[in-house]
Parts: sequence; C-alpha cells; structure tokens
Amino acid sequence: MTTLLKIADVCELLKTTRTGIRNLELRDSSFPKKIKLYDSQQSPAYYDLDEINQWFEAKKAARTTAANDSSFGGV
Repeated sequence: MTTLLKIADVCELLKTTRTGIRNLELRDSSFPKKIKLYDSQQSPAYYDLDEINQWFEAKKAARTTAANDSSFGGV
C-alpha cells in the first residue's frame, strides 16, 4: 500500500520549509509531483513516500557520481 505524506511531513522528512518544497517543485523537474484528491485548488495535496525516498536516493547517487568524476589534474 502507498504511504501518503502531507506537506508538513515532507518538510520534516527533508528538513526544509514549505517554501523550500515549493522551490524544489519549481526548480527540480525530478522532484515528485504532489497528488491532489480533487480538481480544486483547495484540495489537500499529498506526496508518495516511496517517490520522495527514490528522489532523495537519486540525489545522493548523483552527488557520489559527481565527486568520483571530478579530477584534480593529476595532483
């Protein structure tokens, strides 16, 4: 079964604010999309815990890959 998180839960999990989550939504196309129950703007929004975890693991992997790809010019 899918575990759904409210934005406050995502903020706590990622140690950020609602503004931080909003910035991720706007600037990082790989950040999981929120799930709205209704078409209304006032509809509660949720995030899938598995998607958040996968996104975070991909960020960690990219960080590790970037660190391994950097060279110091033979130093």
